[in-house]
Amino acid sequence: MNDKLLNVSSGPHMRSKLTTGIVMLDVMLALMPTTLFGIYRYGLHAFLIVAVSVFSAVMTEFVFDYIAKKPNTIKDGSAAVTGLLLALSLPPHIPLYIPVIGSMFAILFVKCFFGGLGKNFMNPAVTARCFLLLSFGSVMTDFSVDGISGATPLAAMRSGEMINISQLYLGFTNGVIGGSALALLIGGLLLWCAGGITMEIPFSCVAAFTAFMAVFGGHGTDPLFLLAHLCGGGVFMGAFFMATDPVTSPLTSRGQILYGAVMGILAALFRVFGTAADSFSYAILISNMLVPFIDKLPVPKPLGYKNGEYKEKQFPKAAVNLTVITLISGLALSSVYMLTKDRIDKQKEAANAASYQEVCPSATSFLPEEDMTAAIEALNGDVFDTKFGKTYINKAMAGYSDNGSLAGYVISVTSGDGFEGNITLSVGIAPDGTINSIAFTELNETAGMGMLCGEDAFKNQFSGVKTSAFTLNKTGGSTTDKDIDTVSGASTSSGAVVNAVNAALAFFAANTQ
Repeated sequence: MNDKLLNVSSGPHMRSKLTTGIVMLDVMLALMPTTLFGIYRYGLHAFLIVAVSVFSAVMTEFVFDYIAKKPNTIKDGSAAVTGLLLALSLPPHIPLYIPVIGSMFAILFVKCFFGGLGKNFMNPAVTARCFLLLSFGSVMTDFSVDGISGATPLAAMRSGEMINISQLYLGFTNGVIGGSALALLIGGLLLWCAGGITMEIPFSCVAAFTAFMAVFGGHGTDPLFLLAHLCGGGVFMGAFFMATDPVTSPLTSRGQILYGAVMGILAALFRVFGTAADSFSYAILISNMLVPFIDKLPVPKPLGYKNGEYKEKQFPKAAVNLTVITLISGLALSSVYMLTKDRIDKQKEAANAASYQEVCPSATSFLPEEDMTAAIEALNGDVFDTKFGKTYINKAMAGYSDNGSLAGYVISVTSGDGFEGNITLSVGIAPDGTINSIAFTELNETAGMGMLCGEDAFKNQFSGVKTSAFTLNKTGGSTTDKDIDTVSGASTSSGAVVNAVNAALAFFAANTQ
């Protein structure tokens, strides 16, 4: 018997050629303008990030389906879209293991473990980006281009710098691979024309975001200020491609408008009052969690229910409980942070003061050195000198003895080239340029390996040496004072420390003559 004869259902009967595969293909085509521009802008490594991210996402889903004995779902294209979206939200020169980890996390933990496409309650690409930001904060916020580091447009604006809106709009500023606002707008309009999205979410999101920034951003309706925030920070990527994910967004038109407005307000709130590296990703995740609640609000009361009966039966208790738990958790974390912030700051100040005393023991008081402080301010947070890697000069202090004579200098310097992130240390330098000693104020390297850089056996190699620069000796058995034996198995950490000390010496030499 023909199986179709058994397919009995009530009307109305709707037929459509639209499939998940077609929708995902439309999304990938709409992302091509920003993808191609990002590859053109950043070169081969950006292409490798995109390729590795997409491949890892597809293969993770394929392997999971195989192990779980489920039908192969990679043909629907959703895994490829997740990998592409994640890649476009990454810095252009990030190590290739980062997109691999991110794609595996997105597909395995956010999608497959919840039952596959249509079952996940958060956008996989956005969730993976937040996971990477929390796990690999240093590399995820490194937007250097051609080895030259520079602040992102939004960071530059916070420090009072003027930015070029046209360059930002076109995508010729520091940022993620898919950072061209123009290319994203073109792709978003193409996706809308193809029927892949409607305009309720993007429009309400952008409108609410702009309105909040105009009211609370501190610059009123200044068009340059508002355009800079709209074109930077992933607004168009989030509004057109991530927030509109049909699985994690509301079903009704009114629900989508509310959803977009909530997201825009949250993103602007985080950007104005927060300090996180990304505001839009977190806004999308929180909005995703509110979708079950939003979906219930615009649903009309069916015929046959008495007044109040439908609301009582259909009230989304699970969604409300999740929302309340989220708000209470956020309030608790914020309260703990506010209560401990002053204490943490005092502890940091005490740790810095202790490091100053350690590296300049003959001094009894420390004051900011005026010329060096002015030179640090002129750097405006940028890398001191690229020949020392990603090194930043934080502070320069002059140490004085009881009789008021100069006892030496202390220069705080950070290297972003540590194996696990930043390494910050204080370098004590005598007036004649001799290194007194070094002391770490931030060292979070691998236990038993990079952490050994904080031991005296390694640190004491710098003490009492007068040189213009040290050299890292990876083979051991150094015969000269300026050669520093690496910690066994931790050449990356050792090299970062040597670069930091050399940067401090170069900064000292440049500002004491």
